[in-house]
Amino acid sequence: MTSLVIGLVLFLGIHLLPAMQPATRENLAEKLGVGAWKGLFSLISVLGLYLIATGYGAARMEPVWIWHPPAFLSHVTALLMLIAFIFLAATYVPGNAIKARLGHPMLIAVKTWAIAHLLVNGTLADLILFGSFLAWGVLAFIKHRKADRAAGLGPAAATAGATILTLVVGVVLTGVFAIWLHPMLIGVSAIVRG
Repeated sequence: MTSLVIGLVLFLGIHLLPAMQPATRENLAEKLGVGAWKGLFSLISVLGLYLIATGYGAARMEPVWIWHPPAFLSHVTALLMLIAFIFLAATYVPGNAIKARLGHPMLIAVKTWAIAHLLVNGTLADLILFGSFLAWGVLAFIKHRKADRAAGLGPAAATAGATILTLVVGVVLTGVFAIWLHPMLIGVSAIVRG
C-alpha cells in the first residue's frame, strides 16, 4: 500500500502543479530549461505510474474490504465509462462542442472514470486509488476553469461534424477497452453480464 500512496503523491502532485502553482511550474521551466523540465516531469510521472501500478497490484492480492458493491452497479459503471471515453475523445478531436462548451474534458473524463470505479470496487486500495484521482480531478478542474475565466476565455467554436466524430470515437474506444484492453491490462473483464 505504501508504493501506491507514494506513486499517487508523485503522479498527482506533479500533475497538480500546473493548476495549483503555475508560477512555480514556469519558474522551474525557466531555471532548468524547458526540455529538462519536461524530462523531469515525465520521469516523475512514469515513476509515479509504476509505483501506482505495482502498489495497487500488490494490494489486490490481499484486499481490505470496505464494502461489497451490489451487482447492479456494474451497469451504472458501464454507462459512466462510455461517458468517460466520450470526454476523453473530446480532449483530442479538434472543434467539438463538448470541449468548446465544458472545457478540460480530460479532467471530466478522469472524474467520471474515478466515480465509475468507486461504485464497483470496494477495497481500501480502490478507495485510495480512485478517490485520489477523483479529488485531483475536482481540484484541477476548479483551478483550470477559474484560470479560464480570469483570462476571459469563453466557449470556443465547434462543428457538428467534429462533435459527431467525438461521439463515435468515444463509443469505439469504450468497446475496444472493454472487450480487449481492460482484460489484458487489468486482468478483469469489463463486460457487464446479466
